Amino acid sequence: MPSVARLPIVVLALALVSACAAPDPAAVSRDGIYDPNEARNRKVHAFNRSLDKAVLRPAGRGYSQAVPDEIEDSIGNFATNLAQPSVMVNSLLQGDFRGAGLSTVRFLTNTVLGFGGLVDAATEFNVPQHDTDFGETLYVWGVGEGPYVEMPIVGPGTRRDAAGRVVDLFTNPLTYSLPSPEKYYSTGAKLASRLGDRGRYSETVDSILYESADSYAQTRLIYLQNRRFELGSGDGASGGDPYSDDPYSDIYEDPYAQ
Repeated sequence: MPSVARLPIVVLALALVSACAAPDPAAVSRDGIYDPNEARNRKVHAFNRSLDKAVLRPAGRGYSQAVPDEIEDSIGNFATNLAQPSVMVNSLLQGDFRGAGLSTVRFLTNTVLGFGGLVDAATEFNVPQHDTDFGETLYVWGVGEGPYVEMPIVGPGTRRDAAGRVVDLFTNPLTYSLPSPEKYYSTGAKLASRLGDRGRYSETVDSILYESADSYAQTRLIYLQNRRFELGSGDGASGGDPYSDDPYSDIYEDPYAQ
């Protein structure tokens, strides 16, 4: 699809988020959670949980058992490297020129010296990690978080992040410059990396989805904690960040580990 034809999709996503009204304070919990569509979200969560149990969990475990850790790491590095041009674009949109420079240097270094990104050569040269997405771009632009949503297959998010994920499908310049099938390598590597994560962090994910008293509430809390901490957000649903001292930096990290 030509890039011009994709523009209405991007504009629509932005319009949906921009149209979000501020939440009714009475609908926001004491934990700063705004979830007016909880009944529908719980149905989607039940579907995602069933899909995970039937497909993703066994596939992830099988993948991690069959693929050596070194290969998994290389695939993860490859996926991360191919995403750097999108990180650069979002950094520029945020006015973060240092971040754009870091992502550019990391991409060039890992592509040239890291065998196309299979090896994280940039880290060996002490180039700092940098990551961002269009959801963060919207946050920088002042777009509110919006209600919590759980999306089929994709999983937890907020309305702002859901729109950001749609736009991020079109922000990577490699999508427009690489021929087929090379332009699909990034998607394939990302899916393989996610599958590897499901196997690698199986015990922690299982404890959340299958051992907690309310897997939906637990998933929602961990996602919002992680995302707000990641953004350094002060725009939580209640107007302030109730998780400013949150220790979580990884959604797969065990919240009960001491």
